[in-house]
Amino acid sequence: MIRHLFTLIWNRKRSNMLLIVEIVLSFFVLFVVSSLLVYNIYYYRLPMGFDYNNVWEINMNPGADTVAFNQKLHLTMQRLKATKGVVGVSKTGSNTPFSFSGMNGHLHYKGKKSPLTKNYDADDDLRDVLKLHVIEGRWFDKRDVASTRKPIIINQAFRNAMFPGEKAVGKILTDAKGENESQVIGVVDYYRSANDFAEDEPINFRRRALDYDVSTKKLSYERPSLLVRVQPGSGAILEQQLIKEISGVAKGWSVTVNSLAQNRVTQLKVVVTPFIVLGFVCGFLILNVGLGLFGVLWYNINQRKAEIGLRRALGATGAGIGGQFLSEMLVVTTLGVALGMLLAVQFPLLGVFGVASGVYLQAMLLATIIIFALTAICAWQPSRIAAGIQPAVSLREE
Repeated sequence: MIRHLFTLIWNRKRSNMLLIVEIVLSFFVLFVVSSLLVYNIYYYRLPMGFDYNNVWEINMNPGADTVAFNQKLHLTMQRLKATKGVVGVSKTGSNTPFSFSGMNGHLHYKGKKSPLTKNYDADDDLRDVLKLHVIEGRWFDKRDVASTRKPIIINQAFRNAMFPGEKAVGKILTDAKGENESQVIGVVDYYRSANDFAEDEPINFRRRALDYDVSTKKLSYERPSLLVRVQPGSGAILEQQLIKEISGVAKGWSVTVNSLAQNRVTQLKVVVTPFIVLGFVCGFLILNVGLGLFGVLWYNINQRKAEIGLRRALGATGAGIGGQFLSEMLVVTTLGVALGMLLAVQFPLLGVFGVASGVYLQAMLLATIIIFALTAICAWQPSRIAAGIQPAVSLREE
């Protein structure tokens, strides 16, 4: 049976070749789209490593006010912590969760250069405000005030990259020139703060003293950013109260308050929009491929009515005729998918874009399933038509 199908396909190699090329191109496009889909789903399912619910971000811009800057900031934080409805307050840099700001660099350990690592400023209260998970060592506290080296906390992605199979706590890292030393005092599991689809990249938290360098505070990343955990259900009344407390201490400073949940939605809109556009393009492509397959099969059946009538006259059943056309199309699809696989398998073999091989393999499987399902659906109706052709009708037309 298989040999007979290949013979039939070979006899119509010119028309089938175009069909195979169309399937190869469709498979490859579906493979690329599936790779993006699998890649993002993989990271979407990873823990983010922190709890953004009931956390507000307060950004303060002192403008030209340089008088008693740090004292005002100290007093502001004390007033906020004492406000009813506030659970915790932490001061951090401008690259807060779901912001469009970032800082990164490299660290070195015994001549080994770290991958590009995101840097975050943190104080002793950030762990409680964001509910971070420390899996090794400890978080920052007052013991670090007198430390001779800058204490840092890394995530497990950084540990796996720099200290595979070893404990990270106690390790001393340096900058590129070896002049500034940092000592690892703790490890958190995850901190994917960019968005829900962000990679689990190496990061480190740097303990930063509460005081700001007034000489550089005009730079955007030096403006005070506070993260405030509030009690569940807190709303506009508490927000107005917090602004009032800040304005009472730092008069003339501009203040904006956003919840991290709102910032997350804003980030998602930016990240998801390209996927939606890509989905429409992919859907349009699949529709075109489906219509193409449907048209080719319809044409083949009309061209082969004499053959179908003769087979029916010799005793072939309608189900047998329909099965033959469906089988022919599946064999053609198999040839197209096999050629498409030869192209797609180069991605995991060559390590393109540094994506894990498992992502590409799952994408190939998904693209194969979609192509075969599409082919079977498009071949079903023409096969039914072929099965319903009567010998007398086809022979009369001939």
